[in-house]
Amino acid sequence: MNPILVLLNKIPKKMIPLIAILLVVAIGYLDHITGFELALSILYLLPILLVAWYGTRLHAVIISVLSAITWLWADIESGHTFSHPAILVWNTIILLGFFLIIVYAISEIKQLLDKEQRAARIDFTTGALNSRAFHEIAQIEMSRAERHVRPVTMAYIDVDDFKLVNDTFGHGVGDSLLRVVAETIKDNIRSSDSASRIGGDEFAVFMPETDSDRANTAIGKIHNNLLSAMQRNNWPVTFSIGVVSCHRSFDFNELIKAADALMYSVKGRGKNSVAYSVLETATSDIQRTYPRAGNGG
Repeated sequence: MNPILVLLNKIPKKMIPLIAILLVVAIGYLDHITGFELALSILYLLPILLVAWYGTRLHAVIISVLSAITWLWADIESGHTFSHPAILVWNTIILLGFFLIIVYAISEIKQLLDKEQRAARIDFTTGALNSRAFHEIAQIEMSRAERHVRPVTMAYIDVDDFKLVNDTFGHGVGDSLLRVVAETIKDNIRSSDSASRIGGDEFAVFMPETDSDRANTAIGKIHNNLLSAMQRNNWPVTFSIGVVSCHRSFDFNELIKAADALMYSVKGRGKNSVAYSVLETATSDIQRTYPRAGNGG
């Protein structure tokens, strides 16, 4: 990435308007000392574009007005004369209008890009993170956990007998079920946790700074609330969940594969329960399984 863009991205948002004001003042002074024969009005776009992209639309409008007023002051102070005073006012209004059009265009482009970026990270059906975004967030959190020697937990959740719902009630109901699952998970995790639809009827939850004991409580609550949500809607499904915690550095793929394998071991033993594991090494773990109430199916 361009070094200038990297620097701009690191600037605190609240500092952007202040920097823009300083730029307007500097450009206005330069505009003043160079006189009216040298047109510098285009330079005012620098602070305007800065705020329109990295700040808010309101701040960009304010900077636009300030820029137009500064240009007016510089033009008057330079001794520029017109056949009628209204011409100077008209020129200022036209310049301000140009600035505001730029602000609107840049703001709209920024909003569209932000919307596209969010859409590229969200599963369309459920509103949960997609697997790519989940992978990126979990990798960042795992790196931080390694630096600070913190535990992390990965949970892999499968909807038991989901195909039966699709076959019996139709795919529309199946999609509604998946949305309820995603919403229930999201409502029962912390803001620091991440939930994703991995694919089909499988979901994953990544929980930073969560050891096996906390995972037992948190995932147990999620499981019970998921079962309650299904019962309220009369959907004949349950949930098989594999939960893996680790206290040392593991690759993301290794961690999620371990949780996935644990989830499949639950399905092999009758479904509708939660298996917990503490991953000690890449090839061994300590496993504890806690069945949950519900119909296996």
